[in-house]
Amino acid sequence: MKELIVSSSYFGLVLSVAAYMLGELIRKKTGKDLANPLLIAILVTMAALKLTGIEYADYKSSAGTLSWLLTPATVCLAIPLHEKLLVLKAHGKAILAGIASGVAASLGCVRLFAVLFGFSHAEYVTFLPKSITTAIGMGISEELGGNVTVTIAVIIISGILGNIFAIPACRLFGITDPVAQGVAIGSCSHAIGTSKAMEMGEIQGAVSGLAIAVAGLLTVIAATLCGMLI
Repeated sequence: MKELIVSSSYFGLVLSVAAYMLGELIRKKTGKDLANPLLIAILVTMAALKLTGIEYADYKSSAGTLSWLLTPATVCLAIPLHEKLLVLKAHGKAILAGIASGVAASLGCVRLFAVLFGFSHAEYVTFLPKSITTAIGMGISEELGGNVTVTIAVIIISGILGNIFAIPACRLFGITDPVAQGVAIGSCSHAIGTSKAMEMGEIQGAVSGLAIAVAGLLTVIAATLCGMLI
């Protein structure tokens, strides 16, 4: 049976989609942000591979179709940007300043942890793109000599945490302005966090989508300089 499953070109795709649908069902039933569909899908997939003894490499090769959707899915975030273009223009300077601050804070935290825990250069550059979308972060990590697999995991974890704690964090720090909420979420938790921003409101979703693109561009420049100079 194991050989039959592994030989299929779609078992990884089917497993991933089914696990995510299960996660979405659990979230709807519980109504809790902690029941994040992506987190549940990851845990279910890990459990399924462990129980069946299927190697991760076999799963990855048959689930590769999903990876192709990363870039077009990110590009689709341009739709809410177009719909809220006037709002973005009205707050352009504040949005750019907020995104730049978010990128600086992200890279600064990675540098701080690198010093505290004695990261090697490879480990340091692996964590630099932690807060930007996977499609961009993978390229940065690979270019600077990091571990791309770990980078992907860190990016996903950052996104899930942003998705789960976006609303509680905004309440904790008294962030009520929708533009500020969108900047904060998009700058630190990319597309996964942006899905939560879209649930919060159209303005939050549009600004968060813009933050993904701008934060990604700024991180490419800043992370490259950090990786080369430090």
